[in-house]
Amino acid sequence: MLSPAVENLVTQLTKLPGIGRRSAQRLTFHLLSARPEDALELARAIEDVKSRVRFCRECGNLTEEELCPICADPRRDRTVICVVEQPVDVVSLERTAEFRGLYHVLGGALSPIDGVEPSDLRIAGLLARIDGGEIQEIVLATNPTMTGEATAAYLADRLRERVRVTRLASGLPVGGDLEYADEVTLGRALAGRREM
Repeated sequence: MLSPAVENLVTQLTKLPGIGRRSAQRLTFHLLSARPEDALELARAIEDVKSRVRFCRECGNLTEEELCPICADPRRDRTVICVVEQPVDVVSLERTAEFRGLYHVLGGALSPIDGVEPSDLRIAGLLARIDGGEIQEIVLATNPTMTGEATAAYLADRLRERVRVTRLASGLPVGGDLEYADEVTLGRALAGRREM
């Protein structure tokens, strides 16, 4: 029913996370009905970001320079590194304005079932940063998923003898009801309780 060019765009859009075929078709039809200059502006923005943005040589965050703004900032605490899975996790943590140290982006999480082994992640770069001698603490901020927990456990085992290793606390979300929390979340909230 669709022309080959339209079908190709739908197919390409379905490769984006969270975009199924119906959403891809809606986006395609929106782009087709948009002014040509608007659609071309989107195409140029995609081309521009792919040609200009790269990974920070120090931490693996996204940047247009050799170092990302966080690594280049002399006001950051250079004794603490927060380890995350993806650059989007850096954005989330930075929005809190609570963490003033540096980051290290692994580029994923360990998942032997999916073929993701330690050598596929930026673990060697993290070890090299620690061996530099300035790092005193590693904060493991991988996702609280099976793969994220496995990655955190693997890193903790590798790093424990070298530096202090901590893990982000987990528990109940603000505004959440106890009645709807699962047992694991409630257990972690109890284990991580603090003085008031």
